[in-house]
Amino acid sequence: MKSETTTPTGEFTLRLSATRRGARLARLLAVQQLRDWGVTGSAAEAAELVVAELASNAALHGRVPGRDFEVRMERGDDHVRIELSDARGERRPLPSEPSGQPDEGGYGLLLVAALATAWGVRNRCVGKTVWATVLLTS
Repeated sequence: MKSETTTPTGEFTLRLSATRRGARLARLLAVQQLRDWGVTGSAAEAAELVVAELASNAALHGRVPGRDFEVRMERGDDHVRIELSDARGERRPLPSEPSGQPDEGGYGLLLVAALATAWGVRNRCVGKTVWATVLLTS
């Protein structure tokens, strides 16, 4: 882990190695931050799954040797915005169709779409950021 910042304004940012271990640590630290913010129940579970999927994708598809990925969460009054940034801007996420039969996985972004009110991708100077918004109320 390179850095971690937690501020009273509801922001959380950390950089981790783009590995499976880094992805797992991203999920565990995000869960702890959600608890610290008082986010519990189905909203916390949804946010955890979104972080896990996006971090896994960043480590698997966004990996550039020697480069980290970044996790950023921002807590609003009624939502949590989750952002995962990696160094592979040319590898844009494409969800599989529900009726499709991907060879390996491919359903993770369908899960993100089901759990989030919105998700998308934006370019960075180096790489891309995949973001999702999870509501805290039903």
